[in-house]
Amino acid sequence: MAMRVLSAEEAARLVESGDTILIGGSGGGHAVPDTLIAAVAERFLKEGAPRGLTTVHPVGLGDRKTRGVGHLAHDGLLKRVVCGTLVDSPPVEKMALEDRVEAYTLPQGALSQLTREMASGRPGLVTHVGLNTFIDPRLGGGRQSPSATEDLVEVVQLAGREWLFYKPFVPNIAFLRGTTADEDGNISMEQEAIFGEMISMAQATKRAGGIVIVQVKRLARRGTLNPKMVKIPGILVDVVVVDPDQMQTYVSDYNPAYAGELKIPLSAIAPLPFDPRKVIARRAALELYAGAVCNLGSGISTGIATVAAEEGCLDAITLTNEQGLIGGAPASGNEVGASRNFHAMIDQPYQFDFYDGGGLDIAFLSFAEVDAEGSVNVSRFSDRIIGPGGFINISQNAKKVVFSGTFTSGGLDMAWPEGRTVIRKEGRDLKFVDRLQQLTYSGAYAAGIGQEALYVTERAVFRRGASGRLELIEIAPGIDMERDVLAHMDFRPDIAGDLRPMDAALFLPQSIGLEQRLAVSQRSPRGPGARLSA
Repeated sequence: MAMRVLSAEEAARLVESGDTILIGGSGGGHAVPDTLIAAVAERFLKEGAPRGLTTVHPVGLGDRKTRGVGHLAHDGLLKRVVCGTLVDSPPVEKMALEDRVEAYTLPQGALSQLTREMASGRPGLVTHVGLNTFIDPRLGGGRQSPSATEDLVEVVQLAGREWLFYKPFVPNIAFLRGTTADEDGNISMEQEAIFGEMISMAQATKRAGGIVIVQVKRLARRGTLNPKMVKIPGILVDVVVVDPDQMQTYVSDYNPAYAGELKIPLSAIAPLPFDPRKVIARRAALELYAGAVCNLGSGISTGIATVAAEEGCLDAITLTNEQGLIGGAPASGNEVGASRNFHAMIDQPYQFDFYDGGGLDIAFLSFAEVDAEGSVNVSRFSDRIIGPGGFINISQNAKKVVFSGTFTSGGLDMAWPEGRTVIRKEGRDLKFVDRLQQLTYSGAYAAGIGQEALYVTERAVFRRGASGRLELIEIAPGIDMERDVLAHMDFRPDIAGDLRPMDAALFLPQSIGLEQRLAVSQRSPRGPGARLSA
């Protein structure tokens, strides 16, 4: 069947009640087919159909307000959501909290790679990722609402060890996005900030006999696209919907740096304000060494790219994000997932192949709760369902993990007059707790594979010690250990015999000299590196 060009309203009529929809894109509008998603919601509000949809998308999709899959947050329209995170779509998160939708949050990398397995007709994804976390069916199976009763993940035995088996889906529809479509349906993505797993989703949907619908910004004459630029071949595309007002992200109409069209001066990356988040990002950045290949997770850790740019040492390291960007300065805030000055953009499943295979020297991640064994929760706490995103793939496989977060949360106010810490108002909520609400990272599992872990806050630094328990190793100038640290923990950590002050440079607004520190640091051998350097 020849590719057809339809309006968004006409394309929405191809969706039938009970359909499973694969949706491409990432986070804050990066290659998200928002016009298509909105058209389905508009049809439902007018006609009461389609109903009972299942959406599957590896990354959270939305502007943290109402866009993305938030458009679909209507009783009767959405039956089940399976995704990496719900934080980008508060209306769907609310439905999950109220058990008005079957909600599962599974590792972003596992879902991304699963689309490739589905495309090939293999039985599903077998991986170690998720063992000993809330994804493990013995600990919850990724469920985030009581009505989510189906087992989407199983424990299996293969080659003498345990694995997790992620079951495939049968997609009826794929909603994808590119920049340009030619008259034969070939899709290029030259203005997009990510590639995602668009081709795998298209292949998986076609294999299942479903319909592939791609939202683009413009049409081109057949035969005019550079074939090397085509990311989704026309043989996989059934319908194209043109939205000439399509934005690159929910914030940016078009940022050429996000598309790799140009590289910007480092001075164009605004420095972080001097506050607890900057202090934490700076201390985490002290773990860098020349040549290190790193991942920056969302939250405070994205500030490390800004610190490295401000300190003039971005080229001494390789920062990556899970969406497939390698090198440069990953973006933060509402545009996290994009990057600037990157060296390469690859499809997301291949980035996770690299991560799962142990390719990262250091992973910089956030934490919401930490327990005495160094286990971490980022996926569900207080009255929020966040989901793991790429956290589990990254944290279980990096050689070293640096978790970052404020020591307490909820109204924390601090200052550093002349480099000494003053707590003007303590946070209401403790983050070092006896019991995690959800297990996203197992300290015991990580200790068993010999992974090094550090926990960085604005007033104290911990590590997972030889005993397997959290150990306090640094405190900030001006901090009283008993009053300002231990009194705000549910448990008493081990105290290092060589407890030392945090680096004084962190607490002054001027440069911490990171460029000079990296210039004298030594790169650890990676793979055949030792042989090549011999």
